[in-house]
Amino acid sequence: MNDSIIKSTFLNQSDNFLSDIIRSDLDNNLKKESLKFRFPPEPNGFLHIGHAKSISINFGLAIKFGASVNLRFDDTNPQKEDIEFIESIKKDIKWLGFNYTSECYASDYFNQLYEWAIFLIQNNDAYVDDQSQETISLQRGSPVSPGKESPFRNRSVEENLNLFEKMKRGDFKPGDCVLRAKINMSSHNMHMRDPVMYRIINASHHRTGNQWKIYPTYDWTHGQSDFIESISHSFCTLEFEVHRELYDWFLNKIPNDDNSIIPKQREFARLNLSYTVMSKRKLAELVELNLVSGWDDPRMPTISGLRRRGIPPISIINFCDKVGVAKRENIIDYALLDYCARETLNKISKRVMVVLDPVELIIDNYPDRKEEILEAENNPEDESYGFRKVPFSKYLYIERDDFKEEANKKYFRLSIGKEVRLKNAYIIIANSVEKDSSGQIKRICCTYDPLSRSGSGSPESKRKVKGTIHWVSKSKAVNINVRIYDRLFKKESPDSDQSMDFKSHINPKSLLILDNVYAEPSIKKASNDDYFQFQRKGYFKLDNCDNNNMVFNRTVTLRDTWKNNN
Repeated sequence: MNDSIIKSTFLNQSDNFLSDIIRSDLDNNLKKESLKFRFPPEPNGFLHIGHAKSISINFGLAIKFGASVNLRFDDTNPQKEDIEFIESIKKDIKWLGFNYTSECYASDYFNQLYEWAIFLIQNNDAYVDDQSQETISLQRGSPVSPGKESPFRNRSVEENLNLFEKMKRGDFKPGDCVLRAKINMSSHNMHMRDPVMYRIINASHHRTGNQWKIYPTYDWTHGQSDFIESISHSFCTLEFEVHRELYDWFLNKIPNDDNSIIPKQREFARLNLSYTVMSKRKLAELVELNLVSGWDDPRMPTISGLRRRGIPPISIINFCDKVGVAKRENIIDYALLDYCARETLNKISKRVMVVLDPVELIIDNYPDRKEEILEAENNPEDESYGFRKVPFSKYLYIERDDFKEEANKKYFRLSIGKEVRLKNAYIIIANSVEKDSSGQIKRICCTYDPLSRSGSGSPESKRKVKGTIHWVSKSKAVNINVRIYDRLFKKESPDSDQSMDFKSHINPKSLLILDNVYAEPSIKKASNDDYFQFQRKGYFKLDNCDNNNMVFNRTVTLRDTWKNNN
């Protein structure tokens, strides 16, 4: 995507409460050169459109204020993380049009985090707990009742240092013990009730190998990583609001001898999209159970899925902009994303005629061996797209639903005794049909007006008829495969009812495969960079999923039909 389009989008963006926070901090002596943001995904799955909102917020604010952004992988759980996810995340960010300043990893800071953990132990702010995870959870109490202190909470500093060293060395098995912060088991905030800082995991890490037997938790890692990287503002979604107190507590406990900048965490509402799920765990479940073809299935809300489906990156950015930055969560209608896609695609898509459900049309009075080359406009929204050549002949394909033997006055397509215009070509009138043994129409016979060719300037060409339909010349038609995608779930919020399995709401009609589809020959020049409008049918994108056939995915219909069909 053009960098100037990205910059213009965010420089002209209205202020929100996050930008107001930044301006207030700048007014209160924060130096502009100290502004620095980060996007910190965990590499345990593909990014989805909710992450796109976070990306847009952090990179957008960086553009607006002339700051830098780090991409930091929160790679603290080797059991769930993979290089594949790291590479997909980097690809998605770049595809959206953003450039990060530095590529960082939480694992870069494992040594420093370990040293700071020792510092907390020495200051009697952390201890090793031998209890099971289940026992620790029970002892935390509830939001309305205080927790119970661990019997190991008052171990000596020396004992805790010795045990922690043994944890690091691998003398214990997973679950034998953890390192906990010593805070307040009676706190109103459950996250302050002696949270776990380190747990034992016997798994090879994608970057550190088998060097470590203990791995830091998110809460212990995140704020300290922000501090190490001199992040000024740590923007995250609302579910982390209850973590903020702990975030600040840890930052106040680690040494800061040179008075380095202390990061500020602030929260915004995450993006919840209708007719899908946004949990990476649930998305992974769909993939693992083969309910979708993979993380990049065009029905998935992942950025790679949206890319395969044909949603342009600027449409995703515009969508995030329209959703806005709020403090309260709600469900955003998928139709808004479709609208943003149409808004872009209408301007950039090449027009092409494609017949999805073909029936043969014969022009009886057209010469048998004659073939004309007609001109068709590639994009009426942008004349720089120019024109293309389209072959025309006696034998054509049209859409089956563009013909009815008998039709009322409100039907403006082809029927017996009625005229329509073949787009970019001639006016025709249907005279008769041929049917197969089952009674299905296999051929429509018609006649044409030879003087009515579009653009010829003749009086007949200017004659108005109420209907225009698309077509493809049979002899030059290119057989392609088309996949019609729809919402993955039937229910607006498929995981809102905890008593039901969210997978029970999967839409059985979310994918329709069409292999008897014919396109005009210009389609053979299609590339991965092209966006297409199949005229009168919708917007489509070439998919390289099949090396033997040209496959096109429907991105979105020409207009919203979801509510009418459900």
